[in-house]
Amino acid sequence: MSGLQYIWDCVLGYETLLRSPFFPVLFSLTVYLSFCLPFVVLDILSPKVALIQRYKLQQKSNVTWTMMWNCLALSLYNHAMYIFPLSVLHWYWRPVSYLVTAPGIFDVVRDLAACLLLFDFQYFVWHLLHHRVPWLYRTFHKVHHKNTATFALTTEYSGAWETLSLGFFAAVNPMLLGAHPMTEMLFHILNMWLSVEDHCGYDLPWATHRLVPFGLYGGAPHHDLHHQKFKSNYAPYFTHWDKVFGTLHSE
Repeated sequence: MSGLQYIWDCVLGYETLLRSPFFPVLFSLTVYLSFCLPFVVLDILSPKVALIQRYKLQQKSNVTWTMMWNCLALSLYNHAMYIFPLSVLHWYWRPVSYLVTAPGIFDVVRDLAACLLLFDFQYFVWHLLHHRVPWLYRTFHKVHHKNTATFALTTEYSGAWETLSLGFFAAVNPMLLGAHPMTEMLFHILNMWLSVEDHCGYDLPWATHRLVPFGLYGGAPHHDLHHQKFKSNYAPYFTHWDKVFGTLHSE
C-alpha cells in the first residue's frame, strides 16, 4: 500500500464527517486559524523580542488585540452568514462522493500546480479589475485595504463579495481540472497556507519566496508592498503576470 493510499484510507475513516454540511466550514476555519496562530504569537511577542521584530516587513507597525479581533470577527461572520448556508445548499443539491483509491503522487503534484497557477491567474485578473475600476474598489475591495500593514488575520478581512468570489475560484478549479478529492483538499490547505503567509507581515528565512528561485514567487514582501502602494503587485503568489503587465514593484 502506498503512503498516499494509507493517508486517504485514514481520511475516509471520517467519511460521515466529510459528508456533513458542517465539514466545509469546520475544515476552512480549522485550517485557517491553525495557520494564523503561529503568526499571531509572533505579533504578540515582536514588540518585546528584537529577534522577531527584525523580520517584520513594516517595523514601525504593531498589531493590537483590537485589530486582531476585528479581523477574526469579520471572518467568523462571513463563514456563518455566507459560507455555511452555501455549504448546506451544496450538500443538499450535490451530495459529495469520494473515490476509494488514492491518486498517484505525479497526479497530485501536477493537479496541485495546475490549480495553483489557474487560481493565481484568476486572482490577478479579479484583483487588477478591482483596483482599476473605482466603483469595484470602493464597493467591494476597499475593506481588505483598511490595514496598510499586513498581519496574518488580515488574510480574510474582506467583504462578502470578495470572500465568495475568490472562494468560488478556489472551489471550482479542482472540479474543472478533474482533480481527485484528496488533491482538492490538499489544494485548499496549500492555498490557505500561501494566503496566510502572504499576509503574515514577516520576511522569514524559510518563507516560500526564499525557497522558490529566480524571483518567480513574490510571497509576503510582494503582497505587503501591494498593501502599501495599492497600484502594483496584483498577483497573489507568483510574479509572472505582474511582470507581463508591468505592475511588478519591489524594494
